[in-house]
Amino acid sequence: MAEFRATNITRHLSHMDRDYRLKLLGQRGFTVWFTGLPASGKSTTAFTLEHALVSMHKLAYVLDGDNIRHGLNKDLTFTVEDREENIRRIGEVAKLFADAGVMVLTSFISPYRKDRAWVRSIHEEAGLDFIEAYIEAPVRICAERDPKKLYEKAFRGEIKGFTGVDDPYEAPENPEIVLDTSKLDPEQCLQKLLDYLQERGLL
Repeated sequence: MAEFRATNITRHLSHMDRDYRLKLLGQRGFTVWFTGLPASGKSTTAFTLEHALVSMHKLAYVLDGDNIRHGLNKDLTFTVEDREENIRRIGEVAKLFADAGVMVLTSFISPYRKDRAWVRSIHEEAGLDFIEAYIEAPVRICAERDPKKLYEKAFRGEIKGFTGVDDPYEAPENPEIVLDTSKLDPEQCLQKLLDYLQERGLL
């Protein structure tokens, strides 16, 4: 991960602790990290969960991969190094949001286990809940449903380094929850997520 380059910096602590924010908001912040192949259903699942949580009067927010690359990470490409930096930045942002009491839902391919493990570690070091949600679907199904038709371009060799075609995706080994979107529709995925959050005492 990135090295410190800034000098003459000092960390300042807030006058408000996390418990105070919890009482103020009536909820605990956490991060649900949706990972999976392109077009596996990550964004659909994340936004469906966000809608449900906000309807329950919870403060929830989706950090979506494509959206983030339109702003915060618009300077990054899809090289291995830039993918790592992409996840490092969003991992830090997710941690800040969760610390502020927001229910954070991230939707990123995040193909490498070590990067996801690092994001988990900074949450755990901060005493924040981190939930890895693996959105599972075969490449064939993802390619059939792909609205951007990127798989077609990758299969034809028009796109290089495309995850699931000529670039690897390292599936989670021990995710908190697995949702097979080739078998479950969005509402079924939502119910499994809500049940899990309820069991964890996060709702």
